[in-house]
Amino acid sequence: MIDIQKVNEELSNATPLEIIKWAVSAGKKPMVSTHFGPHEAVVLHTAAAVKKDMTILWADSGYNTRDTYIVAEKLISSLGLQVEVYTPKITATRWDNAFGGVPAVGEERHDEFTANFKLEPFSRGLKEVAPDVWITGVRAEQTEFRKNMDIVSQGADGVIKVAPFLHWKEADMDAYLKEHDLPNVKNYFDPTKGLSNRECGLHTQL
Repeated sequence: MIDIQKVNEELSNATPLEIIKWAVSAGKKPMVSTHFGPHEAVVLHTAAAVKKDMTILWADSGYNTRDTYIVAEKLISSLGLQVEVYTPKITATRWDNAFGGVPAVGEERHDEFTANFKLEPFSRGLKEVAPDVWITGVRAEQTEFRKNMDIVSQGADGVIKVAPFLHWKEADMDAYLKEHDLPNVKNYFDPTKGLSNRECGLHTQL
C-alpha cells in the first residue's frame, strides 16, 4: 500500500524524469494517457526514455485537427510508441448530422456530447488496459482544479495517478521541445472543453 502523503513529500523537488522512474517502479502495469495536443511530446518523450514499451492510451474523439493527427503520427513513429486508441461508439459525422454539430458549453446535449466523445472511450480504455499506475501530463497552471492537485493521487478503482509535470510552466515545456527538437501541435481543438482552462471531467471523475 502506497503512502500517498509520504510519496508526495519525497517527490516534491524531483524532476519529471525522476517522478516517472518512481511511477514505473511503483506499479507492474504503468500507462501514459495522451491527447497528442500541445506539449504532449514532452510527456511522451520523457516516458519513452524511462520505459520504451509503456502503454499509451489515446481517446481520439474524431474531432482533432489535421495538425494534431500529423504530429501524433510523427511521435508514434519516431518514439516507437505503443499506442492503444479508443474512439467513441458514435462517429463525429453521425453526431454532426443527427444532432447539429458540437454543442457549446451550457447548451443542451453538451454533457451528453462530453460523455460520448471523451469520458466513455477513455473509461473503456482505462478498464481494458487496466493499469495500476496512470501517468498524465496535466500541469497546475492549466486550470483552477489542477492548482490543487498533488503529484501523486489516488484515482478511480485504486489506480495511482501521477502528474510528473504538474509544477512545470509553459516556458519549461517549450524549452524541452526545443532542446530535444520535438514537434508540437499549434492548432489544437478539444470539443468537450470549450475553453482551454476548463476541465472536461476526465481528471475530476477518474
